[in-house]
Amino acid sequence: MIELQMSATGANPVIAVGVLGLAVISVVLSLTIAVVLIRGYSQGPSHRGMLWLAVGLICLITIPELLRVVVPTATNIGDVGRSILVSGCELFGLGTILRTVYGGEI
Repeated sequence: MIELQMSATGANPVIAVGVLGLAVISVVLSLTIAVVLIRGYSQGPSHRGMLWLAVGLICLITIPELLRVVVPTATNIGDVGRSILVSGCELFGLGTILRTVYGGEI
């Protein structure tokens, strides 16, 4: 039997795996909703707002979750840099969604 070795800085490994699992679930759910929105967009040219809602959703949930895991793992960017990247992406996603909902077509 293969024994998994894992360590978590500042937390119980079980909690760390749980948090990672929740991040994976949120990415999968947001991508699923984005796929539904993109399918709605592909049904006709009058549904262009659905495409922008999908882009906003991906920028609001999917990309920030991936950045929270990938940036500290693959780069030397610190906590402040990661927070700026994540917050900037989330703000862009929120802005895109708000523009689509309240401003009409982009």
